[in-house]
Amino acid sequence: MDIMIIGLLLGGTYALIALGLNLQYGVARIMNLANGEMLVAGGFTAFWFYTAGQISPLLTIFIVAPVAFALNWLIYRIMLEPLVKRAKTRGQLEVDSILATFGLSFVAVGLMLAAFGGDYFNYSFLAKPVTIMGDTYAQNRVAAFVAAVIICAVLYGWLNWSRSGLSIRALSVSPESARLVGINTRSLSAVAFALGGAVTATGGALVSSFLTLDASAGIAFTLKALIIVIMGGVGDIRGTIIAALLLGVVETLVASLIDPGLTLAAAYTLFILILLFRPQGLFGRRPT
Repeated sequence: MDIMIIGLLLGGTYALIALGLNLQYGVARIMNLANGEMLVAGGFTAFWFYTAGQISPLLTIFIVAPVAFALNWLIYRIMLEPLVKRAKTRGQLEVDSILATFGLSFVAVGLMLAAFGGDYFNYSFLAKPVTIMGDTYAQNRVAAFVAAVIICAVLYGWLNWSRSGLSIRALSVSPESARLVGINTRSLSAVAFALGGAVTATGGALVSSFLTLDASAGIAFTLKALIIVIMGGVGDIRGTIIAALLLGVVETLVASLIDPGLTLAAAYTLFILILLFRPQGLFGRRPT
């Protein structure tokens, strides 16, 4: 039970990180390899606000989210929308976006190195134990998990029961059909990409309360987010959440029962098994 709870706490924050990439890739059709750098930027912002003014990262997310939304909206409009317009096929768009965002990740790392240096950073926020079912856990991890659950629930509800959320879901299923029913796919794709960046940066602010980060840590989070998105099914929010929780539990099991150094290997093994036996993801549909 102790391993399960730790795994779920870890998976909850993974879900928040992967939801951002799922919105960008599943809806806007942009495979954003700079997704992890946006997470680290959110973590740096939370670190700066907490160390400079003792502002809780739980409050900092209300600053991080709108700023990240605006920044990602500009990135899409200025850098990525021209790629969308010139791409004749989805395959060409994926290749172009991978190359463009790969370069963007290096630019982001360079800017963060210039602004914050290359040292690791962390801070002490709610670094106290809390008892759950007879075992103790760090309050900062529990607080981050609760915040992630609330954000995921709000996002899931908005996507399923609001008119704009349903439009985004329609765009993720079939951009061509979405145009036929009057959905402005151009502006909605920009909104989906910007929202994905805001969710990722919010996740960065939360995980910075209990993880040690540095300017070059983003690539590891990008890879884990990609694993979760593919496992859960591209464009499927429910699948992303369940896949993130599953990955968190698997990593915790391996770290606790075998060797902490094998957690990344376990993640990739699970990823390979999904690709071999269910390539459409846990909740994706088989192509017809």
